[in-house]
Amino acid sequence: MIPFSPPHIDDEIVAEVSAALKSGWITTGPRTKAFEQDLAEYCGAKKVLCVNSATAGMELMLRWFGVGEGDEVILPAYTYCSTVNVVMHCNAIPVLVDSGASYAIDYDAIAAKITSKTKVILPVDIGGMPVDIDRIKAIIEEKKSLFVAENEQQAQLGRILLMTDAAHSLGASYKGKKVGSVCDVAVFSFHAVKNLTTAEGGAIAINLPDGFDINAIYNFLNTLSLHGQNKDALAKTKLGGWRYDIIYPGYKCNMPDVLAAIGAIELKRYESDILPQRKALAAKYSSLLSQYSWAKLPVFETEMQSSSYHLYMLQIYNCTEQQRDAIIDAIAAKQVAVNVHFQPLPLFSFYSSIGYKMDDYPKAFSHYSCEISLPLYFTLTFEQVETVVQAVVDAVQTVLFHK
Repeated sequence: MIPFSPPHIDDEIVAEVSAALKSGWITTGPRTKAFEQDLAEYCGAKKVLCVNSATAGMELMLRWFGVGEGDEVILPAYTYCSTVNVVMHCNAIPVLVDSGASYAIDYDAIAAKITSKTKVILPVDIGGMPVDIDRIKAIIEEKKSLFVAENEQQAQLGRILLMTDAAHSLGASYKGKKVGSVCDVAVFSFHAVKNLTTAEGGAIAINLPDGFDINAIYNFLNTLSLHGQNKDALAKTKLGGWRYDIIYPGYKCNMPDVLAAIGAIELKRYESDILPQRKALAAKYSSLLSQYSWAKLPVFETEMQSSSYHLYMLQIYNCTEQQRDAIIDAIAAKQVAVNVHFQPLPLFSFYSSIGYKMDDYPKAFSHYSCEISLPLYFTLTFEQVETVVQAVVDAVQTVLFHK
């Protein structure tokens, strides 16, 4: 069987994790802090905080900005549930926007959704392809007069916060700059299926404008991620350093050293090995599939954007949702695992029960209904790519053309 996206764990990672375990320090400590510094250097962020998930990272930033009851956060209907759930955790209102011609949020529709209650725009780099940051920045600037600041952070920024859900896009670039350095905040995921994994984990890349005390923001977020205590475990182990204070009711979402050990090894070889291999595998897929008129191939490079090659999101022209599902079943019968990214939010029972209707987001549904994500991971071989493509071709021929 060809799996969809197994984690990349090899002897070098095992050795580093073993070293972390034997070091006597397995929770948040020196390895996590070093990993944060390496990530900041890699993506060009002013500061990076590692946490236990991208979900936690997004919520911490919303909390820092003071997003709360009655506030609105604009995000795409075409995304994973974590993007919307963090908004709801803050008792704020998720304002969903349809997709555009690509999987990304419809930029033209964003402006119409902005009100005096809008505090954050939260676009998603789907599949690893960065959104058009400058286009969103221009919309934010155009609507700046509507922004109502309700705390010190909001007053200092003086506009809507732009935070990208960059769960898929570590290593992607926008206008020659790495994701993580091109907007106020980008939040990465290091979940088991991501390009770079720490088993579970995420990181907040902070790149707020000059004038913000980035170190103070980092310290606040770090404290918020550790129950609101003003000393982390490493600081408390210093001789005589046992006493600490709780300065606000925080959360528990720090990244431990034993997981940072995995990420540190992967980051060292990310540019030299991981991204080039993923790019080569995607190119192999496209080369094999380009001969079929029913195959709409994903876009990985434009004049402005360069993908992280996280997903190979194939679309089937003139294919219904039911036919797509039948194609997936036929592929599975060939012992090939594929997936779908994503089910738009209004398709889920909870979101539909609170008033979101799929009919309001026709482009998102259109993208979803004919999309199949093919296996794409570091240890996938070119021969396996050929096997996957043959399974897809056979399935499409059977379901759509009855051959």
